[in-house]
Amino acid sequence: MPPNPFAWRSELATADAKPARLEFWFDFASTYSYVAAMRIEGMCRDAGVDLMWKPFLLGPIFAQQGSSDSPFNLHPHRGAYMWRDLDRLCAKFDLPWRRPSHFPRASTLAARVACEIADKPWAGDYIGGVFAANFGEDREIGERAVIVEILTGLGHDAGEVLALAESPERRGMLRANTERAFAIGVFGAPNCYVGDELFWGEEALEDAVAWALGVRPVGRTGSPKENRRQAPGNTGEAAGG
Repeated sequence: MPPNPFAWRSELATADAKPARLEFWFDFASTYSYVAAMRIEGMCRDAGVDLMWKPFLLGPIFAQQGSSDSPFNLHPHRGAYMWRDLDRLCAKFDLPWRRPSHFPRASTLAARVACEIADKPWAGDYIGGVFAANFGEDREIGERAVIVEILTGLGHDAGEVLALAESPERRGMLRANTERAFAIGVFGAPNCYVGDELFWGEEALEDAVAWALGVRPVGRTGSPKENRRQAPGNTGEAAGG
């Protein structure tokens, strides 16, 4: 029998069973969100975890941090590493990859549509299509024609979907998602949110799915504060409160 990909190591314990649910927070302009988005749906399906798509905008999050641009643009060495890392990751997971000629791209319209159709069975196909257009084909996903083409290619009435996504009643969904992202501690993308646990980065997907399944390291079944109190040698008082 093949090893369980969601068992961290042999000394893990399983917490009391709870509904397996994972929120995936992403921005279509985010490079690492691309890799994670193309993996997370299959991982959750295979594990029996309910996946909730949560599009948001990183721009307002960065503004709260005092930044006007992506950290990968502001810090050249960090940016150079990221682009090389994406080369490797896309090769590793056999994903189409073409470095975008414009980064980061406007993603508001694409994200509004994603908010509108997030609970549809074809949401993952649309989200994957937008990400592939941005990072696999170097297309301007901020252009309405590109979103129309993706929706039409999936067999949906693009005009109807866009009219709903841009209606006064629905336009606020993206803002609400972005505000909630900030409230739960999101500072970058992608993120998985499971219960009250935040997992940041593409490399944390396996840990997030395992957590959704109730898998915990031995002695680490409670909240972060409770776990600090349970640590060997801890007197029960967390430093700094």
